Amino acid sequence: MIADLKPYAEYKESGLPWLGQVPGHWEVRPAFGAFVPNRERNHGMKEKTVLSLSYGRIVIKPAEKLHGLVPESFETYQIVNPGDIVLRTTDLQNDHTSLRVGMVRDRGVITSAYLALRVNAGVSPDFGFQFLNVWDMSKAIYGYGSGLRQGLDFSHFKRMPVAVPPPAEQAAIVRFLDWANGRLERAIRAKRKVIALLNEQKQAIIHRAVTRGLDPSVPLKPSGIPWLGDIPQHWQVRRVKQATRILRGKFSHRPRNDASLYDGQYPFIQTGVVAQASKFITSYSQTLNERGLAVSKLFPRGTLVMTIAANIGEVAVLTFDACFPDSIVGFVPSASADRDYLYMVFLCMKPDLLREAPVNTQGNLNVERIGAMGMPFPPLGEQRQIARRAEAETKSFDSAISRLEREIELLREYRTRLVADVVTGKLDLRAAAARLPQDVAPDDSESDPDLAAELADEAADA
Repeated sequence: MIADLKPYAEYKESGLPWLGQVPGHWEVRPAFGAFVPNRERNHGMKEKTVLSLSYGRIVIKPAEKLHGLVPESFETYQIVNPGDIVLRTTDLQNDHTSLRVGMVRDRGVITSAYLALRVNAGVSPDFGFQFLNVWDMSKAIYGYGSGLRQGLDFSHFKRMPVAVPPPAEQAAIVRFLDWANGRLERAIRAKRKVIALLNEQKQAIIHRAVTRGLDPSVPLKPSGIPWLGDIPQHWQVRRVKQATRILRGKFSHRPRNDASLYDGQYPFIQTGVVAQASKFITSYSQTLNERGLAVSKLFPRGTLVMTIAANIGEVAVLTFDACFPDSIVGFVPSASADRDYLYMVFLCMKPDLLREAPVNTQGNLNVERIGAMGMPFPPLGEQRQIARRAEAETKSFDSAISRLEREIELLREYRTRLVADVVTGKLDLRAAAARLPQDVAPDDSESDPDLAAELADEAADA
């Protein structure tokens, strides 16, 4: 059905480069004709549910995240209701990656630094959200800011042209996107489930190799470490600090987002990059300049790194010289330790690392705790044999996981293009929406393989 969608018969200019032409029967009006600013303040603390915008979603902020905010501070917040649309319009100069638009699902309060909008009569909240979401994804929002931090308020926003279909067509667009997104989500969920199963099998192979070695007949002895159990009799148990030199990351400047420290020649790696790496860190998106390097530290390529805050216990290997903050530690193997073997041991130690993280300090680990942890330590030659054998046995798993992750990436890219083409009128879906079943809510059941394959083919061909 999606592949059969065609353009509308007639188009006209919208007046916006990012929007281009829109269907001839759609109304192009200034934004103040479609949206009005929210001016309801939380005077008298009428509302106590605090909301935040996170990854394009408006979520209720957990009580433990409200440290340092006394109740009186919420009087300056704005009250928002289900159907309101929130835009984070600050820091447009520095942050070009965040998702800045969210739809409110729960009544509550949110910082007045955000622009909260309500739709006018004749505009569906869901369509209004989708339109502004496409505007955000197009990155055109960054051309509207002003002031020192390039912020955007309603006085700047209200003149922007907005393309508004007739109400019935807005409803058809929302209905069609709900249906299409449900299919895509089921396909993505199915692939994620396969990835999780492959990772479990891969981890089992690695765990068996680094805890028992390659000879199943070797005599065993108790290790004294609960997660490790029995180990080959000729192996040792060493503390991490005895097998490696531990290097703490550094970034002493506050605030961390000071633009004067960035955009130089030194790669800067944060916890999310480590978590996303399969084993080797091969790319980066942030760099430090000389001022940034002065408050950080440069680590050599080949360093084994581990996250000790946020995504605790994720490990990877640098393939280039890079700086990283104190939420990451580096390990330089001793002369009797193999880096690739250590990498696999650290993978197996992750559950123990999570248990070591103290709950009263936001779960962060410290160098002393890591250094004191015990690990299996075979002779160096055996470490290398174990690492080579385990890598060979898990290579097919890595290939399958990479293929599935690429398919998920294609599906997400396809969804982004589809939403943009439908919301901006590049595709006419009126007939397709009329043929949809009555219930088009996203289905929570698992996707069947034929559906996943069909969607992957559509994504690859689009």
